Amino acid sequence: MKKKSILTAFIYLFLGFWALVVLFPFYWMALTSVKDYGAYNAEYIPQFFTLSPTLQNYADAFTTVPLGRYLLNTLVFTLGTTALMLVVITLAAFAFARLQFAGRDIAFTLFLALMMIPNELVVITNFTTITNLELRNTFTGLILPSVTSVFYIYLLRENFARIPDELYYAAKVDGTSDLRFLRKVMLPLCRPTLVTITILKIIECWNSYVWPRLITDDADYFLVSNGIQEIRENGFGRANIPAMMAAVVVISLPLVILFLLFRKQIMSGVARGGTKG
Repeated sequence: MKKKSILTAFIYLFLGFWALVVLFPFYWMALTSVKDYGAYNAEYIPQFFTLSPTLQNYADAFTTVPLGRYLLNTLVFTLGTTALMLVVITLAAFAFARLQFAGRDIAFTLFLALMMIPNELVVITNFTTITNLELRNTFTGLILPSVTSVFYIYLLRENFARIPDELYYAAKVDGTSDLRFLRKVMLPLCRPTLVTITILKIIECWNSYVWPRLITDDADYFLVSNGIQEIRENGFGRANIPAMMAAVVVISLPLVILFLLFRKQIMSGVARGGTKG
């Protein structure tokens, strides 16, 4: 019993140590964002606290660049992409899980093989396509390449496949259409997974950097990722690190709140998607 208590204490100590390691960058980011610019530059040795916090850095973050507009653009991009993707992956997952058609399993296997293609090749192809369609510097060009996901279709399809066939056959006997069965039965039963997919997609879109950077060079369509880069290119980020950290805090805060509010649903949805039977 004593050995078990010692082992438990060691495990908690180890986990606590790694929690500090993981959380320290966030603490340092928040601390730097409230440090006075002059005090920060006067630190020859980094200080792990400040006695005179200031919010001026947050005001500078919004006045030096149009950070508010970048946040609005990111919100439009995130919500539009997520909504369209949910429609696409739901219909695709339903077709692979419930509908019977020739070559369904082979098609799904080939579909999963797309996950083996490096993202860099996909980005090049998407960039060429969007450029040829003259959709650069538009929300359509930003959104279209991200409205589907092989992994999310697979995750949702596995959840749909767990629903007993008897429910589907009974609904068909009653004259229920496939779309009505999907909307009334399958989606409510798979709600935790849908919530998980929605949150993960929101986080993915909010943190998107490479694609928005490639497809937009008009400031009217910049996302927050472009905004941070613009700060650095203007010389503001290098000279005024506290203000830049304030901008990063503003950008990161919505995602942190979102995860804290829905962390249980995320864990539940991932667990449901990884088991069958």
